Amino acid sequence: MLGRSLRDLKNPVRVGDACAPCLPPEKLGDPEFLREHGLRYAYATGAMANAIASAELVEAGSRAGILSFFGCAGLPLDEVEGAISRLQSTLGSKPHGFNLIHSPNDPDLENAVCDLYLRKGVRLVEASAFMGLTPAIVRYRLHGLRRGPHGELVVPNGIVAKVSRSEVAEKFLSPAPEAMLRELAAAGLVTPEEAELASGIPMAQDVTVEADSGGHTDNRPLVSLLPAILALRDRVQAKRRFARPARVGAAGGIATPASAAAAYMMGAAYVLTGSVNQACVESGSSDRVRKMLAEAGQADVVMAPAADMFELGVKVQVLKRGTMFAMRGAKLYEIYRSYDSIEALPASVRGPLEKDLFREPLEDVWAKTRAFFLKRDPSQIERAERDPKHRLALILRSYLGQASRWANAGAPDRALDYQVWCGPAMGAFNEWVKGSFLEAPGNRAIAVVARNILYGAAVLTRAHFLRCQGVFLDSEILRIQPQTAQELDRLLD
Repeated sequence: MLGRSLRDLKNPVRVGDACAPCLPPEKLGDPEFLREHGLRYAYATGAMANAIASAELVEAGSRAGILSFFGCAGLPLDEVEGAISRLQSTLGSKPHGFNLIHSPNDPDLENAVCDLYLRKGVRLVEASAFMGLTPAIVRYRLHGLRRGPHGELVVPNGIVAKVSRSEVAEKFLSPAPEAMLRELAAAGLVTPEEAELASGIPMAQDVTVEADSGGHTDNRPLVSLLPAILALRDRVQAKRRFARPARVGAAGGIATPASAAAAYMMGAAYVLTGSVNQACVESGSSDRVRKMLAEAGQADVVMAPAADMFELGVKVQVLKRGTMFAMRGAKLYEIYRSYDSIEALPASVRGPLEKDLFREPLEDVWAKTRAFFLKRDPSQIERAERDPKHRLALILRSYLGQASRWANAGAPDRALDYQVWCGPAMGAFNEWVKGSFLEAPGNRAIAVVARNILYGAAVLTRAHFLRCQGVFLDSEILRIQPQTAQELDRLLD
């Protein structure tokens, strides 16, 4: 009886003198986050690269009242522009956003994406993989900044910054740096008014604390990282006294009712999911990958070299089960560290590369790589022709870049090379839904997954209220079973 009452979120639960109030999922998180973004739930889905966070996923998320970001990273500009046009047509002013990823090896691309967003009127971006502020992200944030009719600041462009380090978080929680403002103003990239008003706003109105996640991650535990960034936000706000303080959300490891409830109770303004969304039917991944993800456990992940920051030794977290990508990627980085050119590779190294990884001579790989960069970033080819080691890096990176596309396409002859960005949250989700209808990959729709996590988080939060008042709750009461879309409609609408 008590379990049934806890699951009825529309009515309070009373046990003796103890009480748990009504708690629909709409009440979880920060109400300002909901109001500002026009959402039903304080829940977001991250911008998984190569359109894994697809237009279909963004559309489904928006219809469900959550904030979803399209995964632009790795796509040609014309495809990004096509996605913008589609989503502006299908969603209009309904909540959605696009990714702006830091490109340390290709600042021209980062600037070009910024130009595209400003031209197309994109009003919200998820900033990811930034190690510091760049002219592109500052220019985007300040574009159109002005005083309103009553002296208030009008800020057309919003940033949801994904961070995992305090030093990076502080940059996004603070105003744009004055030195960069002077350079941008001198170049005519921001107006004098925008530069003057910049001190009145943080660089991001929302900062997502990214703990142990798929893709770019520092593998930090959320229970220590989130409170640290919340405290940092409060210190910055006490110093800057912004009219609208930045909000702090939580990501990395969020895939079950318990993890979402814990994040909200620690003070997260919202939660953001990643790995679990890749396994949903609307994602831009393939059915082969969705099946692999549905079989993954929490320990079936590993760190591997990142294609976009290969030379820096940056790593991403990927699926280990069913693929040899991580091992092969690590071997490529070892080769890069050990040799200065293609010509320096001994036959014992070059042979396996050509036979097992690239399946063609390295000269042919270079010809294709060269053609790719001549279209995308000719400066890389100019540098490679001067620096043989850079040419080696571009060749090795080509494997890493193609591996995610082979996974998204479900290429059957490249199954062992799939690069699937994934964190331990995927295994936690699979453990939770085992034996339910959500165990089957084909039943994992983004709205059903999100609303189940939110519904369960609300139930567990109410249970926590009762436990804090001395009410004993057995484990059966706390077991939250996934609900179908129809049942969720009955429970929540």
